[in-house]
Amino acid sequence: MTILDTIIEKKKEELKDYPSVYSTDHINPLPFHIHNKDYMGVVAEIKRASPSKGLINPDMDPVVQAKIYEENGASAISVLTDESFFQGSFDDLKAVAEAVNIPVLCKDFMIDKKQIDRAANAGASIILLIVAALTDEELNELYQHAKSLKLSVLVEVHNQDELQRALRANAEIIGVNNRNLKTFEVDLKISEKLGEIITEAGLSFVSESGIFSSEDAKKAADTGASAVLVGESLMKTDKPGDLLKSLQVPLKRDLHAR
Repeated sequence: MTILDTIIEKKKEELKDYPSVYSTDHINPLPFHIHNKDYMGVVAEIKRASPSKGLINPDMDPVVQAKIYEENGASAISVLTDESFFQGSFDDLKAVAEAVNIPVLCKDFMIDKKQIDRAANAGASIILLIVAALTDEELNELYQHAKSLKLSVLVEVHNQDELQRALRANAEIIGVNNRNLKTFEVDLKISEKLGEIITEAGLSFVSESGIFSSEDAKKAADTGASAVLVGESLMKTDKPGDLLKSLQVPLKRDLHAR
């Protein structure tokens, strides 16, 4: 089994303990815009640990970290809610969503509508759907459910086949993960390979994983990315605000979706 397979099996077990309903009556999601900007957007992540890196910053205060992100220009904040592999929680998501005035992404491995409802209930404005973890039917069903709640959806792909599946599902915002979720290896050329197809389709995309410096952000800009999702480097530095600002590099207008 791959790492992704192991995570999905664990999600199926966790779902057995979910209540039948999470209320979404009170939700008021914020819009998530990454296109038509002059500078690289940054989705800044709250991430205590990961399967590939182990413990990253287990003792940080997610609200303090989130406020630093917001004060230094983050376009959105990503919060890991997986407990078993990333030491995240929905408590973290709720606390962050209540503390900031920018959209919050629930970063998890979504395979069921109840997870989306739980994310919305906790204050998420954006959810992640990983194409590699879903059938076409599941992808369409979960995407439409999220949109019915007026949530933004980041549809994550890693190769051309997954990208075509995302486009068939009418995804509006693509996340190109430079990390292979089956091996957890990182290759920044993935964004380069897929970026041209995405921008030709008139869509915006977020380059995810492997972004550690302004030079990496410039490379992402050259691929046509409108934003980068950054976790590990922001969680490890003692000056996350300075790093976040440095990632907001100028975009080349002719490469980006309008």
